[in-house]
Amino acid sequence: MLSAMDALLKLLRENAALSAGDLAGMLELSEDDVRDKIRQAQADGDILGYQAILSDESNGAGVQAVIEVKLTPERGGGFNRLADRISKYNEVKSCYLMSGSYDVLVIIDGNSLHEVASFVAEKLATIEGVTSTATHFLLKRYKENGVMIGGAEDVERLAVSP
Repeated sequence: MLSAMDALLKLLRENAALSAGDLAGMLELSEDDVRDKIRQAQADGDILGYQAILSDESNGAGVQAVIEVKLTPERGGGFNRLADRISKYNEVKSCYLMSGSYDVLVIIDGNSLHEVASFVAEKLATIEGVTSTATHFLLKRYKENGVMIGGAEDVERLAVSP
């Protein structure tokens, strides 16, 4: 059974726009208790921020890229210092240490293919310790953070007869 805090965090992760009143009703707590738990979770660093998932039309129609990065780990720091350095670039939306054939996965937003290419060539690839990169451009989002993007497209199929 989930604790009240775990249940609250689960609900906020699914929909951070729920009001304290809505959460209180779902969790059978008072609104003051919910507000206190949220403040405590923020103070403890359990809640780091809130974001909205925007439609492609509202998102500014930029370019999003996923970049596989291979690194040479640093003595005494492994991948952490390099990943922290990469993460500090404004273009970087997300940065993850990965298992498998590459070491770090970087997700960036750009205004154009050229802007993304410039970031990779001039900033990312020039970092000492970066041995290679592979850039993939997102063409269409279907689902993001558990939320379906757009409606189902109607596909007209021809009737099949035996």
